Amino acid sequence: MSPTTRNILIFTGALILVGGALAMVNIENTKKIDISVLATDVQDGKVKDIMVDGTKVNVTLTDGSKVETTKEPVESLSEVLKNYGVDPEKTRAVPIQIKDAEGAGYWASILIQNVLPFGLILVVMWFFLRQMQGQNNKAMMFGQSGAREMPKDGKNPVTFKDVAGVKEAKEELTEIVDFLKNPEKFIALGAKIPKGVLLMGSPGTGKTLLARAVAGEANVPFFHMSGSEFVEMFVGVGASRVRDLFLKAKKSAPCIIFIDEIDAVGRQRGSGLGGSHDEREQTLNQILVEMDGFEPNAGVIVVAATNRPDVLDPALLRPGRFDRRVMLDPPDLNDREAILGIHAANKPLAKDVDIRRLAERTPGFSGADLMNLMNEGAILAARQNLKEIPMKALLDSIEKVLLGPERRSHVMNDEERKVTAYHEAGHALVAHLQPNADPVQKISIISRGRAAGYTLKMPTEDRSMRRRQEYCEDIAVMLGGYAAEKIFFGDITTGASNDMQQATRLARSMVTQWGMSEVLGPRTYGAHEDMIFLGREIHENRDYSDQKAITIDQEIDKLIAEGLKTAERLINEHKDAMDRIGKKLLEVETLEREAFAETINIKRPARV
Repeated sequence: MSPTTRNILIFTGALILVGGALAMVNIENTKKIDISVLATDVQDGKVKDIMVDGTKVNVTLTDGSKVETTKEPVESLSEVLKNYGVDPEKTRAVPIQIKDAEGAGYWASILIQNVLPFGLILVVMWFFLRQMQGQNNKAMMFGQSGAREMPKDGKNPVTFKDVAGVKEAKEELTEIVDFLKNPEKFIALGAKIPKGVLLMGSPGTGKTLLARAVAGEANVPFFHMSGSEFVEMFVGVGASRVRDLFLKAKKSAPCIIFIDEIDAVGRQRGSGLGGSHDEREQTLNQILVEMDGFEPNAGVIVVAATNRPDVLDPALLRPGRFDRRVMLDPPDLNDREAILGIHAANKPLAKDVDIRRLAERTPGFSGADLMNLMNEGAILAARQNLKEIPMKALLDSIEKVLLGPERRSHVMNDEERKVTAYHEAGHALVAHLQPNADPVQKISIISRGRAAGYTLKMPTEDRSMRRRQEYCEDIAVMLGGYAAEKIFFGDITTGASNDMQQATRLARSMVTQWGMSEVLGPRTYGAHEDMIFLGREIHENRDYSDQKAITIDQEIDKLIAEGLKTAERLINEHKDAMDRIGKKLLEVETLEREAFAETINIKRPARV
């Protein structure tokens, strides 16, 4: 419930209570009679006493009952009774009390019945006027940045010790920290610290975490804001917020401004729908001016993060603005082990947990993936009411992160289970018998995500470059399931659809992007153009002729045909091993690396 709604309900309840109190004041507890009836009762001696309160006359009869009447304000009660012919002796025999009309009770009743309702109305009007004024103030504050500040000396600051891996990136940023702590030694040598640091890397590699670590190490104020928070539907708001953000930062200098996902406002100008008057471009222009304009910007360092540096405006990347660019690569084996160690620090691990083996099983995982892996393992252990996290839970978490949760409720009939088992056996056998293919780590016919079964292959070491032969063997492995279905069942199913998509995509990249076709030679075909306002590649500029397109298709077909031929040859030569793997999968559903090697009983060829 919003504060405005809550206050309205409070005032409404107060009005109801006051109205009820006023109504109770006027409740008739006594019987009203005419003044002539009172005169008759006094004359007959039926009145015990009388209380006169202004014009109100409260009467207590001799039988204990009470009645009430009114008189004119000018005449006294004695005169009124005399006018009605009551014997003065009878009147003097009745005790008559006169209540002071000027007392506190009189004025309280006047206030309650007359002034208080108007006062409440004024309070309610003041409340609504204040709310309207608050809305006007908010409208006037619309151009303020709204940046969140992490003050220095905050609780539990993030430092470089909390960021594993990215050694080169931390070395680059150490200079920023050193300048913020000890600027004198740089100034003495005439050195100028970079005004902007651009963190570039894939999603989940730790760009935001590293920026927080810089703030924690330097112990300076840290303003953080997302690139999308600058741009609004009103013209000029983004530029106004940029000015306000840098104004706050200059007052707190030395400090750090962190702009996350800066590509939301930093894309190349002239590419959007609005031309030079586009709100996003005005915001970008203001950022350019604030970072390196007429006014000096000493003591304010801008750190920005993006996973799309290729779409940023060149003016942002020139010296004097984001003149230092830090690349964050996916973690290698040692980095993954260190990252897993950080996320395992507050978790009770069982004695069988091997962090090194987990790191070996997670090539290509980002820091965020590894954190998710450890968290999923803890959740799985808690679901099983365990006191410690076992190795099995963490291994299952790897597959959950890669493929999705198990779908044991997805029951396959006997024929589907057999086709799936031999399909996965085909992948595993072809991978095992090729020297440059990644070794098999696990095979399963338990459904995960959208896959009926899966074969996990993991490289033995991290590689940044791969050879043509390795990709050709990968295509053969991808088509191993297709070949197995064709050989053992004489038909194919829809289970190989994703395998064919991956093989086709890989073959096309080999031919058009990596120059791995002897016929087409060392050149690329097709240049991707970004549709900036949509933020993704949706158009390919065809820079080749129709004749070349036919040749590209022929080369792709050739690579896929060679891969399929290799897979069929290996499966036909080792049908007995295929039968052993397929039958074992139907029996136990899952084969780990050791069990697979024991089942196939064929030595893997040495890497070429």
